[in-house]
Amino acid sequence: MKGESQKGLPPLIERFEMKFTIPFSMIKPISEFASVYCSLDKYSQRSENTYYKVNNLYFDTPEYLLLRMRMMGVQNRFNLRVRSYGDDVGMPYFLEIKQKTGQIVRKYRAKVIDPNWFNVYTEPGFESTGESEDPLEVRNRTLFERLVYSYNASPKVLTQYIRKAWVSDVDDYGRVTFDRELMYKPEREYNLVPDDDLMLACDPETVFDPDCSVVLELKCYSAFVPLWMIDLIRYFDLQRRSFSKYMTGVREVLGLDVYSSPSTASNVRF
Repeated sequence: MKGESQKGLPPLIERFEMKFTIPFSMIKPISEFASVYCSLDKYSQRSENTYYKVNNLYFDTPEYLLLRMRMMGVQNRFNLRVRSYGDDVGMPYFLEIKQKTGQIVRKYRAKVIDPNWFNVYTEPGFESTGESEDPLEVRNRTLFERLVYSYNASPKVLTQYIRKAWVSDVDDYGRVTFDRELMYKPEREYNLVPDDDLMLACDPETVFDPDCSVVLELKCYSAFVPLWMIDLIRYFDLQRRSFSKYMTGVREVLGLDVYSSPSTASNVRF
């Protein structure tokens, strides 16, 4: 049965990501195309309307160095975030590091189930309980902690959007995701629970191309782009473009842009 053997994302994946902004009307035909090769992911399958919420708490330095790396197009850059899925916003959460070198993205990921996970960064000597002992996840948690301390990073922005996702049934790894209804709020606490009264919707007139407020992403292993993805791009005449939810959120709710000395960003260590 299609989708029967779906697995979660591994602790470390190296992949190629292609982003597009499309009109809402294109979600259905692209989904129909993808459904020949893919099944809805486990979160979309559980949802009544195939969409589920994704919450991301982004970290940055006091000078917003990670943001500036992204804005200036630094070739070797990364971001730090904590992610949750679904309406409940309960555990588990996922610590994620996304490192981009040229066109390739390396995603480090570790699951956390301790509700007091954030004390690792606020109380010296605190150790989370009940976390996975998988060597890769332990390494990724340690790397996340090291980067937080090394760069004096802390929460800056909470983002939320709804996602519909497809997972390839014919490749070792392939995903098609539709993200829409992007919302943001400044967040200085270690909090992933959105306050609906404080979340601000992004302005589609200034953020997106005309009538193209849906972010479509195609993701696959870096060594091989499936032919059906290439066919999908050609069939729908999709035009690739860059889009950063974190950068958009910071600009929307904090009004920040590139500032300070650009030489700092080029010397980032990962």
